[in-house]
Amino acid sequence: MKILLTGATGFVGSHILDSLCGHGLPTALLVRPTSNRQFIASHLPEVELRPGSIGDAESLRRAMAGITHVIHCAGATKAIRLDGFYEANQTGTRNVVSAINGQAGQVERVVHISSQAAAGPGSRENPAREENPPQPVSEYGKSKLASEREITERCQAEYVILRPPTVYGPRDVELLRLFRTIKRHFLPILSEARALSVVFAKDLAEAVVTCLSHPAAARKTFFVAAREVVTARAIAAEGASQMNVWTLPLPLPTALLWPICLVQDLASRLTGRPNVLSLQKYAELRAPGWVCAPARLERETGCTCATTLQRGIAETLRWYREHHWL
Repeated sequence: MKILLTGATGFVGSHILDSLCGHGLPTALLVRPTSNRQFIASHLPEVELRPGSIGDAESLRRAMAGITHVIHCAGATKAIRLDGFYEANQTGTRNVVSAINGQAGQVERVVHISSQAAAGPGSRENPAREENPPQPVSEYGKSKLASEREITERCQAEYVILRPPTVYGPRDVELLRLFRTIKRHFLPILSEARALSVVFAKDLAEAVVTCLSHPAAARKTFFVAAREVVTARAIAAEGASQMNVWTLPLPLPTALLWPICLVQDLASRLTGRPNVLSLQKYAELRAPGWVCAPARLERETGCTCATTLQRGIAETLRWYREHHWL
C-alpha cells in the first residue's frame, strides 16, 4: 500500500497525516512549494513529498506514480468569489479523478473528504441521513456536492465519501476565535439554540484510515460524527467553564449575523483574504440545525467517534496553550 494524501498541510489533513503515520502506513503528500508546513513538520522525515496541487493536472498525474490509495482532503471552505468554491472543490476533484483513472487500475481506492454541507441541514428529530436527497443551502455546500458527483460518476477506482459536520480540535483557527473572545470575558450567545453534530478531528482521521481498506465501505457515503448532539451555546459555555474565566453574555441574534457577514464579505474583497464568515456562510447559519446520523458508519465499519465535547475541548485548549495560541 502507498497512499497519496492531498490537503495534508491543512487543519483536517494534518490530523489525517498524524493517523496515517501512527499506523505506520507509507504515505506521499501532494504539497505546493509555498504551503505552510508547520502542522506536519514532525512527520516530514517519514513521508515523501510530491510537489503539485489539485489545480495542476500534470502535477497530479506525476504524483500518482506507485500510488495504490488516495485520500482527497484538499479543497476550499472559504473563497472571495463564488466560483472559487467550484474551482477548488469540483474542478480540483475532477483533476484528482482524472489522475486516478489515468493509472489503469493501479489505484485501488480513494477516500474523499466531503462535508455535511453537501447534504444540507438536519434536526434532532430528523437528522441528515445518507439515503436522503441532498439539499445544500450554500454555494460551498453545492460545490462539495458537485465534488462528490465527480467521484461517484467518473471515478474508476473504488471510492468512499465521508461527510463530516463541524470539525474541531487542536490547530483549529475558527474555534480559536471563539476562545479568544471568551478570554476577553465575552460569551457569544446565539439567540436560537440550533442543534449541531460535531466531530473531533482525531476521530475523523481514524475514520478516514479505517475506510481506506474496510471492505464494507466500498462505494458508499457516510456521515462521520459523534453521537452527542450539541449547540453553539453549549460549545461556548464549555469553553468558558474550562478556561475558568468570568464572562458577560454577548447576544448574537440571527438578524445581526447578516450585517456581520456582509462586512466580512466586503473586507475579504478589499484585502484579498477570504473569511469563513460571509453571506454564503449566513445561509448555513440561519438553517434550523446541522445534525447528522452516524449510525451507518458505526454499523457497517465499526468506527465510532467517541470523543465527547467536554474531552475534545479540554484537549483543544491544552494544545492552544502549549503552542501559545491562547
